[in-house]
Amino acid sequence: MHRRTFASLLAAIAPLLASGHAWADSWPTKPLKLIVPYAAGGPTDAIARMIGTKMAASLGQPVVVDNRAGAGGTIGVDATAKSPADGHQFALVAPGPLAGMPNLTKVPYSLDDLEFLTLAARIPSVIVVNRKSGITSLEQLIAKAKAAPNTLNYSSAGAGTTPHIGFELFKQETGAAIVHVPYKGAAPAISAVLSGEVQMTMVDLLPILPFAANGNLVVLAVAGKTRAPQLPDVPTTVELGLPNVLMETTYGLIAPKGLPAGVQTKLREAAVAAINSPEMKERFLKQGAIAATSTPAEYRSLMQAESDKWRGVITSAKITLD
Repeated sequence: MHRRTFASLLAAIAPLLASGHAWADSWPTKPLKLIVPYAAGGPTDAIARMIGTKMAASLGQPVVVDNRAGAGGTIGVDATAKSPADGHQFALVAPGPLAGMPNLTKVPYSLDDLEFLTLAARIPSVIVVNRKSGITSLEQLIAKAKAAPNTLNYSSAGAGTTPHIGFELFKQETGAAIVHVPYKGAAPAISAVLSGEVQMTMVDLLPILPFAANGNLVVLAVAGKTRAPQLPDVPTTVELGLPNVLMETTYGLIAPKGLPAGVQTKLREAAVAAINSPEMKERFLKQGAIAATSTPAEYRSLMQAESDKWRGVITSAKITLD
């Protein structure tokens, strides 16, 4: 009896399984949307456009970047979580809306609402100042901030983002009193330093390279253990006696929960192939990034570890969104 029931059930679902496989085989059937939870012109946007162009060539469909800036990246991540789980919508995201913002406020999604596909790139953060500030070293910056507390300002891509958490970590380790000024994305945060609205920021290496090259921005330190090959003369925070001031932005690809297994595999494989191509690795390196891929489980575990780290900084600094 049980065998007949199972056989009948299998016969009933077999056409559905077959159609599902056929649908996965034919995917993608239309242009893909790559959501970027930050403003155009920032590091996430630049990386997304490079990856999207390479993926489009292999998938046979355009990959259109859709910038959804605001609320520390949570608007874009929420839009991703609420997108149809058909493989035609995915996102490139930094740790902020995954590891930072959920520790600051109630967000309309959880990590369980997302499929973690793969890491895409790692970029060290750097501390930079406007050349007109007259600050030429990290030691000088710290001394100036201590001599006149809360008279210097730093910009970030928004409350709870990587630059915000990184700079607060820097303040905790040095005792420097510097005022935070949030912006809606890395691009406007960098523009604020260039225009002199604020004196400094901690930001990914990628978007500031041209301004470092023309002298409009002065890079004081790399917030990492090793020097950046693009700026070999710039010391690291470790070299400067700040071994705990380490901040690296890990970019990764996420998608809505519930992607069919076949579609998820094809989407992830296309992304990994694009990121690991020699051409892409070279392009990343020239712009300050290091190509990096991972399994979905590794990516999820990393974000959980980052969340734990950021929670400590947020609690110690009493960071809020008010």
